[in-house]
Amino acid sequence: MARPHWTALHGRLHQTLRDRPLLPARSRILIAVSGGQDSLGLLQLLLDLQDLWQWSLAVAHCDHRWRADSTANADHVEQLAQERGLPCYRSIAETPPTSEAAARQWRYDCLTNIAQTNGFTVIATGHTASDRAETLLYNLLRGSGTDGLQALAWSRSVSDTIQLVRPILNFTRQETATICASFQLPVWEDVTNQDLAYRRNRIRQELIPYLQQHFNPQTEFHLAQTAELLTAEVEYLEALARQIRQEIQSERPHSSTALFNRRLLQKTAIALQRRVIRQILQETLHHAPTFAHIEKIVALLDAPQKSTTDPLPGGAIAWVEGDWIYLGQPLR
Repeated sequence: MARPHWTALHGRLHQTLRDRPLLPARSRILIAVSGGQDSLGLLQLLLDLQDLWQWSLAVAHCDHRWRADSTANADHVEQLAQERGLPCYRSIAETPPTSEAAARQWRYDCLTNIAQTNGFTVIATGHTASDRAETLLYNLLRGSGTDGLQALAWSRSVSDTIQLVRPILNFTRQETATICASFQLPVWEDVTNQDLAYRRNRIRQELIPYLQQHFNPQTEFHLAQTAELLTAEVEYLEALARQIRQEIQSERPHSSTALFNRRLLQKTAIALQRRVIRQILQETLHHAPTFAHIEKIVALLDAPQKSTTDPLPGGAIAWVEGDWIYLGQPLR
């Protein structure tokens, strides 16, 4: 059977890359390949567009050692890369990560190290609109705010010189399956994707199909679209909050203490108050603040003189002096 070399999906990716500066011409791109259908679909598309964009491509595979067949999986990916004339870099976890979050962080650290060591400026992953929809639901059920609900941006910096990008974020998992079938790509089936002990798998296998059947067949599309809208809105609000911070913050009396004018912050909308306070907490405490932490500081905006909060992460507190709120270690 003759293999297609250009499909409507190739055309969509090509147009996406013309609209968004994700993979500039002549970039050195490290493609994260697990062996599953999404990453193989991405690999095929980028190979087919390589001459057009004059990219230099390579493959990276991260072995978490979670499965008995993980070494065979890694060998499979390396063979695929060799057959396509691409360098392949493998990372193996010394100790298997203990959670999905730990595995994700380890994986991104490995990819970043490989890219830095070998001069790649872009890391490309095969995340799709389906992943975006699942992540939005996962974070919604965990009680995340809008920052969590924006779910998988098109790109983000992982170092001063390296961008992590998701070029097929407007593809569905069904479409990457179509690519693999059209090109007869040997997909490695990860049995852990069927394990309902993982919450993301349960969302993928049970919740989204239920929503598609009983509420809206286009559930994935609409959830991914919502994430796209939220991403733009979060970026705008974060930029506005940074601008407000510059206006209300004063020089710190001590390096570990933050100081900001509560009267000026009172004049802004509550949504911006929370964002400004969250930014200040993150910078001062070096911890991701919870909603409860942020609300404790919000309450101080109208509180009487000398009011204080309960201890925050690291033992810091916030207290009121005149028009100012101090955030740091208690005064001895």
